[in-house]
Amino acid sequence: MKITLAAHYGMCFGVKDALRKTQEMAAAGPVTVLGQLVHNPVVREDLQQRGVQEGDLFRVGQAPTREVIITAHGASDKDRGSWREAGFRLTDTTCPLVRKAHTALAQLVATGCQPVIIGQRNHVEVRGLAGDFPTACIVEEVKDLEALPEAGKFGIVSQTTQPLEKVHALVRAVRQRFPNSEVVFRDTVCQPTKDRQSAMEALCRENEVIVIVGGANSNNTRQLVLTARSFGATAFQVERAADLDPAWFHGVERVGLTAGTSTLESTVEEVASVLRQEISGGISAPDRRAS
Repeated sequence: MKITLAAHYGMCFGVKDALRKTQEMAAAGPVTVLGQLVHNPVVREDLQQRGVQEGDLFRVGQAPTREVIITAHGASDKDRGSWREAGFRLTDTTCPLVRKAHTALAQLVATGCQPVIIGQRNHVEVRGLAGDFPTACIVEEVKDLEALPEAGKFGIVSQTTQPLEKVHALVRAVRQRFPNSEVVFRDTVCQPTKDRQSAMEALCRENEVIVIVGGANSNNTRQLVLTARSFGATAFQVERAADLDPAWFHGVERVGLTAGTSTLESTVEEVASVLRQEISGGISAPDRRAS
């Protein structure tokens, strides 16, 4: 059996920066992350061992330490201000590409657009995007368009980890539903998500089974699973090597391996190591690997 590693996989630069900053702060003293720094249980366990505590971004003032951290998923300016007003010292590890989405949405609203956010309604990133704009509408599926109000001008952004094809399809659906309205779309899907999605397509062309490593509540990991299945591959999501089931690979000749943007390189290596033990052959990796 041959195993192929995706050309683009694993932890992106925004997550790496947030993790490094949080580890540095934990080494200096007690600190609370307002939510899960990233949606990955292996990372979460490591931070807990370092003494990092968890709070709730949306329960202002309820944190066990004075030092608090905004996660890579970002937050609204309103919530940042509320925590500061409550007397907490705030460190912001919001991914720069999430900040870009916030800026794009604010600019659209400033030009008179009805704000629309494509993404998961209850995801912390989406809640952060919508937090400063009470009239913002969140669209996850076509059926959600029924709740959109009539408007002369719509301004659309998306959660950074949404599949680009899905985003484009929903933008087209808005234009079809409101043919007399101006629809302005700003592409805020992040490049690491695009890279991993396109690499998944290439992986599916050459492999029967795809293993995706990432947290069960990680949106970008979930989207990789859905993408693999949309191309006809059998896809399995695991959080760590212990989740692998040898039965998945009976009679399989080619296996693809990838990981979501919040997955540690060490976790991917552990999964690859177990796969080597269960099958004959080794990892066949492309010449170019992206972080």
